[in-house]
Amino acid sequence: MNYHTQMEAARHGIVTPQMETVAKKENIDVNLLMQKVAAGTVAIPANIMHKSLSAEGIGDGLRTKINVNLGISGDCIDYTQEMNKVKMAVEMGAEAIMDLSNYGKTRDFRKALVDYSPAMIGTVPMYDAIGYLEKDLRDITVSDFLRVIEAHAKEGVDFMTIHAGINRRAVEAFKREGRRMNIVSRGGSLLYAWMEMTGRENPMYEYYDDVLDILRAYDVTISLGDAMRPGCIDDSTDGAQVGELLELGYLTERAWGKDVQVMVEGPGHMAINEIAANMQMEKRICHGAPFYVLGPIVTDIAPGYDHITSAIGGAIAASFGANFLCYVTPAEHLRLPDLSDVREGIIASKIAAHAADIANGLPGARDWDNKMADARHKLDWEAQFALALDPKKARDYYNSVPPADKHSCSMCGKMCAVRTVNKIMNGETVEFCDDFQPIEK
Repeated sequence: MNYHTQMEAARHGIVTPQMETVAKKENIDVNLLMQKVAAGTVAIPANIMHKSLSAEGIGDGLRTKINVNLGISGDCIDYTQEMNKVKMAVEMGAEAIMDLSNYGKTRDFRKALVDYSPAMIGTVPMYDAIGYLEKDLRDITVSDFLRVIEAHAKEGVDFMTIHAGINRRAVEAFKREGRRMNIVSRGGSLLYAWMEMTGRENPMYEYYDDVLDILRAYDVTISLGDAMRPGCIDDSTDGAQVGELLELGYLTERAWGKDVQVMVEGPGHMAINEIAANMQMEKRICHGAPFYVLGPIVTDIAPGYDHITSAIGGAIAASFGANFLCYVTPAEHLRLPDLSDVREGIIASKIAAHAADIANGLPGARDWDNKMADARHKLDWEAQFALALDPKKARDYYNSVPPADKHSCSMCGKMCAVRTVNKIMNGETVEFCDDFQPIEK
């Protein structure tokens, strides 16, 4: 039979080439993977127009994946720089790239991105609507919104953030809440403004079936955006956030009813002690759909270091059910990230993802760490560099203050604990006095 989406194929017992690719990458049985796709607990975002894609799976029982945000902004119009970020992200193993461009020739950049990238591509069509249509927000019609979504689908985008949960009920809950930071989702804020200025229901919610029909035609995965995500830890797990999540659970089932794959987006800023409950709540309310989180950022006081605050939250979130981490760079809340920021954000997110895979007991997750431990036991520096998440940085640090004894590092020198114990267990003696120089008086 012909099938439109990965979910439809899976529900008819068809193993697609994309499923075979993911099963090989994850080292799992392809029939088990097919069952997960059919149930919606795994998504394989794979637009039929994205020919350069190397498919990835997102969901329970698979490795935690990371996403890299980039794109053109009105204050930083440098297409070459953004494409350099894309190439870096691919080289560093990011599984997804979201083009959040909101200014200029977004279509040209997006086409080049889709043509080049083996990583899956995501967008937020709402960001692009004003520039794409060259209309003010108030003047954009429902058909305009749908036209932008269809354009992104035709261009090969694998998943789209659609803020369909911020309907009039969710807005009423938000207004009652009296939040410290109000709405911090860019797409959510634009839809909220459109709804308030026009007096109408959110078109992504009111015409949700039309959105799904477009996505189904190209097998675009819907990433249900969390317009009410908390923008500071004081707003987390409030009525606005939870109320929207209830709507997203309902919208998840409606999408699955049309064989459209789903991911659900989550917080946001959140204190550590709330993360586990939020992950479990999402999985319950949204029927086990893959969970895509930004952070969570666990404290609001570290601008310039939010790749760290995010990695802390991301590791905890993924160990309690999140499946997909959106990276955060040191530039978060401050400016558009440069190449160095992107590298730092990717590394921090990959650390969080891998730490969670270990905590979740994912088969093979510890193997990498065990190989590093073996290399350290042998004081095999070349092997350690090769196994490092960032080999260049590890080598540069080691060489920046070279040790007198190449079998150790400059922190401990010949007093290296590993060196000492290795020698004793090999029946050798350990001597240090020959290295001590008399102190001149």
